[in-house]
Amino acid sequence: MKRNLIWTLWAAGVAAVALFPHLFGVYYANALILFAVWALFAVSLNLLLGFTGLLSFGHAMYFGTGAYGAALALNHIKGLSIVPAVIIGMIAAVILALLIAPLVVRVSGTAFAMLHLAFAQLLYVLALKLRSITGGEDGISIYPRPDLNIFGLLRIEMNDQNFFYFAVIVIAAALSFLWFFTKTPFGQIMVGMRDNSKRIGYLGFKVTYTKAVVYAVSGGFAGLAGAIYALLQSLISTNDAYSMVVSVYPIMMVMLGGVLSYFGPIVGAAFFALIDEWIGSGQFQQLLLKLLSLLLPSSLAQRVSDFFQFEMILGLILVLVTLYWPLGLAGFIALQRMRWQMRRVSGGPQRSAT
Repeated sequence: MKRNLIWTLWAAGVAAVALFPHLFGVYYANALILFAVWALFAVSLNLLLGFTGLLSFGHAMYFGTGAYGAALALNHIKGLSIVPAVIIGMIAAVILALLIAPLVVRVSGTAFAMLHLAFAQLLYVLALKLRSITGGEDGISIYPRPDLNIFGLLRIEMNDQNFFYFAVIVIAAALSFLWFFTKTPFGQIMVGMRDNSKRIGYLGFKVTYTKAVVYAVSGGFAGLAGAIYALLQSLISTNDAYSMVVSVYPIMMVMLGGVLSYFGPIVGAAFFALIDEWIGSGQFQQLLLKLLSLLLPSSLAQRVSDFFQFEMILGLILVLVTLYWPLGLAGFIALQRMRWQMRRVSGGPQRSAT
């Protein structure tokens, strides 16, 4: 029965995604793609943070390299299809990770985090200065969006609806691969390095080489998320690729969702997207203004409501989650489920005895 329920839920989810652009339109379809991109980006970061115990303050450099790799390939290679462009962006991120890995896999903790902050800022400055290549703040345009060419036999135009299905399939496949990757024996070694890297070394495993493999996989899938993001926006600029905000957002998603859970970053990305949509639509400011108008003069209430922007609200939520739910939303749900099961087990014999 449990297996049938799981297959039923999967079928219902696939049907919901297939009908989503028809039911909700292009705007919400693009919003769903953006959520999926952030979810993949956050999961790739959690591969380092949650499973290996390595905090990176500069993971945006792989996201941006994947975006720029796909954009530059489409602008310089005529007739390039969308799939090779995405693969080129992912490979560019992997190459960058392999170049930086020998310098960072030998350190951990604060040194690891600050080295990535330095490298990310270096790439940000280079992208600004090399305007002839990157376009600087103006960025690189990707228009029209390339078609999907299947071995020259079938060509599918990447309009908004077809691109929705393409992006969802690619990101779902990437998330599935990363989930299986964490369930392999190699994934258990990652968790072991997070808990006690010296013990893993005593068992005969090469800790630095293992970190390098995890690092390259994490960077590659962050680059894949960046390539899909560039194709979604049809534009990639320096601020969208390498800015500090792009590195901080996935960390916040991981913290909100839960560091120790694979699905935690996905939950955090969904919460992040809902808050962004709610505040961006102006509904939050309208509700806050009505509440403040009951306590303050109208002019002061307007100023206070304008003061609460997306970053501030998200920061306050992150502070509350860190203080009261340190394991994130996924950890809180798992804890409540465990408590419910314990009450059920402890209450079962008492009911039967009476």
